[in-house]
Amino acid sequence: MVKWSDFERTTIQDIFSKIDKDVVGPAALSRCLIVYPWTQRYFSSFGNLYNAAAIKSNPKVAAHGKVVLAGLERALSNMDNIKETYAELSVLHSEKLHVDSDNFKLLADCLTIVVAGQLGKEFTPEIQAAFQKFLAVVVSALRKQYH
Repeated sequence: MVKWSDFERTTIQDIFSKIDKDVVGPAALSRCLIVYPWTQRYFSSFGNLYNAAAIKSNPKVAAHGKVVLAGLERALSNMDNIKETYAELSVLHSEKLHVDSDNFKLLADCLTIVVAGQLGKEFTPEIQAAFQKFLAVVVSALRKQYH
């Protein structure tokens, strides 16, 4: 079980209250698909992902980016039980979608970069550490069902 300090809890909630979820989710997923092009294989039904401009303007990428952020908000609401909260999602990604579990970390890194860009100077090293701890717990929960 993860131990959260009051600072970490407050910081993570504060981050989610400040970011524009309709921008951050799509931007993070787009960045992941552009920087790590092998991740595109899981999104073959999304249509044109041939270059950065196509990815950034793809409505299915944007919609799924928003789904990712909504999923993170579920973790935010259940910080003391993220693994159980993500159990079904872990099974879906491992057994049905066959997503390489390393991709969760790649997306988390892209999300950190996008959030840092949105928050600017407010994204101090202490705030970044709390956010990355949160994302690491989420990634661990998503990897739980993998063998």
